[in-house]
Formats: sequence, C-alpha cells, structure tokens
Amino acid sequence: MELNNIRPAVGSTKTRKRIGRGAGSGRGGTSTRGHKGAKSRSGYSRKIGFEGGQMPLQRRLPKFGFKNINRVEYKAINIGLLQSLAEAKNLTKIGLEELRQAGYINSRQLVKILAEGTLTLAINVEANAFSAAAQKAIEEAGGTIAKV
Repeated sequence: MELNNIRPAVGSTKTRKRIGRGAGSGRGGTSTRGHKGAKSRSGYSRKIGFEGGQMPLQRRLPKFGFKNINRVEYKAINIGLLQSLAEAKNLTKIGLEELRQAGYINSRQLVKILAEGTLTLAINVEANAFSAAAQKAIEEAGGTIAKV
C-alpha cells in the first residue's frame, strides 16, 4: 500500500449533486429550488430566527428579568471552614491572604463570611463583609472582625 493508492472505504462517499446543468440532467430548470419565493432567488440568505414570516419565538415570548449593573458579588466563606482552616494550620488570624494561600479565593474576589457551621476558636477574621449571624458567632467565640 502506497499513499498514492489509498481510497475511501466503499460506500463512505457520495457524488456531489450537480445542479443547473441542463434539462437532461434531471436537475435543470429551477435547479431543485422550486418556483418563486425568496428561497428560489439568487443571493437569498435566511435571517437567524426567521420562521417563514410567522412571528419568531424570541419576539413571541415576553421580556423579563433585570441585571443590576451595580451588583457586588462576594465569595461566600462559612465560619465552619474558618474553624477547620485555623485547626489545620494553627492560625489565630485569618485574612484574605490566608484564604488565597489555602486556595479558597483568588486575588480578585471579595469575601463575605457567613454563619454556617460552628466556631469554637478565638480567631481574628479579616474580610470584605460579614453576615450579622457570622459576626455574632465570631465575637461569641472570643474573636474579632475587621472589614477590609
């Protein structure tokens, strides 16, 4: 076998439909486009979402929703995670840098501390925002909070 005699598998290829090659070809005349209408014309290209003149789906459905351009998005970190991180690394202060090094956030994320889990260690926590319940839990455990 040489590169010059490689052929596709039998039945895997079809001959192309040769359109507009005279009446004797069986595909002359209208060249398989039918009579009249936009699709029979040269230069026709169907618009995205066009449904033959019927009102398109994207125009039939009602508009809804709202995106607040001033939304501030926070990465949620629970106090249970702070507890486990402080135990694992023997920390008394947990800030944004400690969370970055542990791989919980990246450098561009803002952090909000939430109250899921339990906290028994007195930890000084530094974050961008705190829920009221998380703030209460940290202070009850003997720690302090600092908003950055």
